[in-house]
Amino acid sequence: MPPIETTIEMILLWTVMGYIIGSIAFGMVLAQLMGLGNLRSIGSGNIGATNVLRTGNKKAAALTLLLDGAKGAVAVLLARAFANEDAAQAAALGAMIGHCYPIWLGFRGGKGVATFLGILLALAWPVGLACCAVWAAAAALTRISSMGALAAAASSTVFMVLFGYGEMLILGIALTLLIFWRHRDNIRRIRAGTESRIGQKG
Repeated sequence: MPPIETTIEMILLWTVMGYIIGSIAFGMVLAQLMGLGNLRSIGSGNIGATNVLRTGNKKAAALTLLLDGAKGAVAVLLARAFANEDAAQAAALGAMIGHCYPIWLGFRGGKGVATFLGILLALAWPVGLACCAVWAAAAALTRISSMGALAAAASSTVFMVLFGYGEMLILGIALTLLIFWRHRDNIRRIRAGTESRIGQKG
């Protein structure tokens, strides 16, 4: 099968498709299905796994983490299967933006960490695995989830270069900047010493 030509129309299509997939708020859905209440009124009000964990339900938090990661991976794999690598990167960016700024929730979404890792695992699994390891190590050492996220994002472009995925650098920089932007309040709290610890309620 000959390679599919990259066009502006194709890039836009897969960016939109990625956005739609990424905007599925699994944390909100699971919280409602499991009777955990409205995540907006719990902890940080975020829709991601860290805030779901503040409900005390570890199963719901784990499912949120897995599903938020899976939607990023699914967006990438669908684009790769039906188009090409350029489309896969466009879908990745769309999925990340969709998670962070879902239209269904008034553009108030999550911080994108699980989706970011899922995207990397699907695009370039060595980079994804390395970033997962960095995230786990930093989070375990500091007991601060956002530290794991920031460390993983900061190291992602380094791993892209080391593992020979230089064609992903622009996307990697964009995703890293988005992670840092979404964590700007966390960064301020880390500097002030007031950031919540993993498993801490409220």
